[in-house]
Amino acid sequence: MKKQFVDLDNAREEDQKELMREIVEAGHCPFCLENFKLYNSQPTIKEGKYWFLIENKWPYKYTKIHLLAIYKLHATNLAELDSASGKELLDLMKWAEKEYKVLGGGWVMRFGDTNYSAGTVNHIHVQFIQPDLDSADYKPVRIKLGKG
Repeated sequence: MKKQFVDLDNAREEDQKELMREIVEAGHCPFCLENFKLYNSQPTIKEGKYWFLIENKWPYKYTKIHLLAIYKLHATNLAELDSASGKELLDLMKWAEKEYKVLGGGWVMRFGDTNYSAGTVNHIHVQFIQPDLDSADYKPVRIKLGKG
């Protein structure tokens, strides 16, 4: 049985699920560098030694900015991260805040078993989000943790 790097149950969009089925069939991690361009067309906005930054292909509803910082090496748990990557991540988030003139928002990292994290891709990444307060039908952005 192939190892699964994505969790179809946590997908939010139908085209996202369709792509994830292809990923399951191929047995790839879509966020690992050797596979990234096979499944993602977003250009890299900025990169460092440990992380690269892209726009989220499936941004949450009611977001003005939704970026992903993806760890360059395959990792699913915090213990697998190089401690120096924490400083680089903070610097990357600070850069994004300034570059996109973000007045406020949040960043979220899911890790480990996707039954607990509710992540779609089981590869450590961080979501950088600014809500779109000007949206006509605006509602607060909600981050899900746990299946169901």
